[in-house]
Amino acid sequence: MSEKKGVLQGFKEFLMRGNVVELAVAVVVGAAFTNIVNAVVKGVINPIIGALGSQNLDNYKACLTTCNVDKKTGAFTDGIYILWGSVLSAALTFLITAAVVYFLMILPMNKWKDRQAAKKPADNTPANPTEVELLMEIRDALLAQRNGSGPASATVIKQKSQQ
Repeated sequence: MSEKKGVLQGFKEFLMRGNVVELAVAVVVGAAFTNIVNAVVKGVINPIIGALGSQNLDNYKACLTTCNVDKKTGAFTDGIYILWGSVLSAALTFLITAAVVYFLMILPMNKWKDRQAAKKPADNTPANPTEVELLMEIRDALLAQRNGSGPASATVIKQKSQQ
């Protein structure tokens, strides 16, 4: 019974991690915006590209070998085609989706987290000494040891170097 409780507790902790929740939100939001993004690509981007050629990006292709197209049906009869228009369309869809998720979800959430962090009281613990400060203390201890202050300064040097 305690193993099951441990497994369930571990699963709950896994789900409550921040990055798992953020990933779930990103997936849901990305899925929700898929139709909107596809409509923008088909309704806005493709006509702009269509000003240069075909509005259907799937019609943009390159042939690696001798390619023949049946004039009656428009089907490919032989040859190897690279359909780079489909890749371009998918890349545009991805970029638009990523921009929407970032600007409508991630950026506002980060600003909100920053505001929450700014509201927290400042930590009153002293800051750790910088590397330069530690080196200056070691230098002073070495000078004191050289001037005859004795082995006590060597102990200070060891303590400082362990920090």
